Amino acid sequence: MIDFKEHLYDDDPSQGHPDVRTRLREGYYFFLGNGRLQAAVQVSPAGEGTPLGLLIMDPERLGKKREALSFDSQTGLEATMLRVEVGGRMYTPSGAGLQVRWSTRDGAPTVEATWQAGSAQVSEFFSCPLPQQPLLLREVVIHLPGDGEGVTLYTGLRDQRVRKELVPAADGTVTDPLSYRLENGQVSLGSEFPVDVRSQRLAGGPSTGASLHFGHELLDHFFAAACVQLPAALSSSGRMDGSIWQYNREWVRDQSIVTHGLLLAGDHDRARTMLERLFAEFVTAEGDTVDSSVRRGPDEVELDQGGVLLAALASYWHWTGDLSLASRLWPRVVAVAEFPLRPVFRHPQSGLLANCREFWERHRLYGIQPGMELAHQLYVAVGLRAAAELAEALGHMAHAQKWRKEAEALWEAALHHPTHSLVDNGRFIKRRGLDGRVQEDITPTAEAELHPSVPLAGPGLHFLNPDTSCVLPIALGLVDPASTVAQGTLASMEELWNQAWDIGGYGRYHVSSEPDSPGPWPFASLFVARAYAEAGEDEKVWRVLRWLHSIPGGKSGAWFEFYGPRPSPPCPQVGIIPWTWAEMLLLLVQHIVGLRLGPSGFSLRPRLLPGIDHIQGEFTLRGARLRLGIKRAESPAQSGFRTNARLLRSSPHEAVFAYPDGDIQVEAVVQ
Repeated sequence: MIDFKEHLYDDDPSQGHPDVRTRLREGYYFFLGNGRLQAAVQVSPAGEGTPLGLLIMDPERLGKKREALSFDSQTGLEATMLRVEVGGRMYTPSGAGLQVRWSTRDGAPTVEATWQAGSAQVSEFFSCPLPQQPLLLREVVIHLPGDGEGVTLYTGLRDQRVRKELVPAADGTVTDPLSYRLENGQVSLGSEFPVDVRSQRLAGGPSTGASLHFGHELLDHFFAAACVQLPAALSSSGRMDGSIWQYNREWVRDQSIVTHGLLLAGDHDRARTMLERLFAEFVTAEGDTVDSSVRRGPDEVELDQGGVLLAALASYWHWTGDLSLASRLWPRVVAVAEFPLRPVFRHPQSGLLANCREFWERHRLYGIQPGMELAHQLYVAVGLRAAAELAEALGHMAHAQKWRKEAEALWEAALHHPTHSLVDNGRFIKRRGLDGRVQEDITPTAEAELHPSVPLAGPGLHFLNPDTSCVLPIALGLVDPASTVAQGTLASMEELWNQAWDIGGYGRYHVSSEPDSPGPWPFASLFVARAYAEAGEDEKVWRVLRWLHSIPGGKSGAWFEFYGPRPSPPCPQVGIIPWTWAEMLLLLVQHIVGLRLGPSGFSLRPRLLPGIDHIQGEFTLRGARLRLGIKRAESPAQSGFRTNARLLRSSPHEAVFAYPDGDIQVEAVVQ
């Protein structure tokens, strides 16, 4: 049985330097990395922690924030901050005068921090420009007015200190390089760049990454931030914390969805690495999957995880055209596809899948009764369809026929079974018991030992519905977004906005059944935004996007798991969820650009939100470059698609294309 202590931690944020806290008042983080080194630039403008600090981590070692290699137990990140002495006076970055943003330098994604040192302007540029080296570069540029006098720079790294006396050039500019190298689990600070960065980047060849420009500052920012920070969360071997600094554990579901995000971002090599590791280390020979780095028994296994993994593997094939990975992994693919079809999970009356685990990982101790979870039926059906596509492509026709039949039967029962469907009163429901009754609420057992501050420990009923996972069939295109069940489900979601808080955002489910801290969840809110995008509810999509920009993390595009109070300990401090970056990419690419891939071709169905009149994009697709131009039609007669690709079919709103043999261009004019 699951031990309730599994996610209890003894890391007390009130002990030690303020920088030990993941959440600092008005604070946020920019993440950089290349698989060999991981870094976060901490911005804390309200003065609670180091205003501009640098965290350096080994991505192969998951750990708490206080365990970062640049963190000092006594002084936190203070040593990493830059100090500038001008005219005998010392200056440091602080408060409203500190501006930090994403930019590029020598073609590399860069965190740019700007602040004033008296009459001088200081700019700091942080980047990890070389993919094969565990190296972080920090370039300091100071602009002095007039003739300017000398400048002295001070910084450090734990017990290392750097002091540099610099003379400005004729134009009053001082430029100084610093570098941080990770070797053998230790980081060292250098006072110069150890390599010619520009020449090495040029030697690496052209980028294969994706690009999107919406002509809208917010969407451009979110896309670029996700493309940079999602791969920064991974090690070169494919290791990834489910929440950076928070869990120090891994989940098949999270990493499979992150794999989708990597494919959308054009990082196909990292996607392959992650898939190889997941099938090798997180799938057993029997086909069950690991969650929270633990193997579960049948009653507690997360049945959806295998389906998400199979869908990610099929998506890798769609994007790359590479079937060799699925072929090599085929015995494990079969095991994963067959695992949920075992009799131990089958509800005899309906054929649906049943156990005592739910999508958000609550279980019997929290009051989850034996029954059928919507997300389990959904993702197993999606996974079986994906496995059937792979089987057909590889010539395993018996498997393809069986899995396709099982997928259709399972989803049909979830939608239409007369007594056990996962639809009730015109909307999707989260869970139904073995006897056919909707499980509307839960009652925790004494063994759960909940913290008294959490809602599930409080008095009254603790409701399971509504739940944001119920919009996933809409987001994934398994139901018509205009249907009664889709519209009813979306209407029920509005109960989750601002439930027990006033900052906006959707809770992951009804707050009364929360065994953790109450508050809105960014990636759950993106579930809802994706479903609303499918339904054409544009203002609801914008509401989520504007909310994400308004909360701490919006400026960097790196969000905490949720926003609200957290009793730490026993709960871990809240961390940064990589899954959110993948959800953002799914919203922008699949739902707004409308680019979706299948086994025999790709489709384009743009949905231009109000305020977006044109989109330019470029993706790597099966080794070729796909260039997209989308603009809003001035009249219905202008709508249509132009391309040098083979067009399979089209309408004024959507076109389907064969996969290319070379670079292609698609121009779309849509309402």
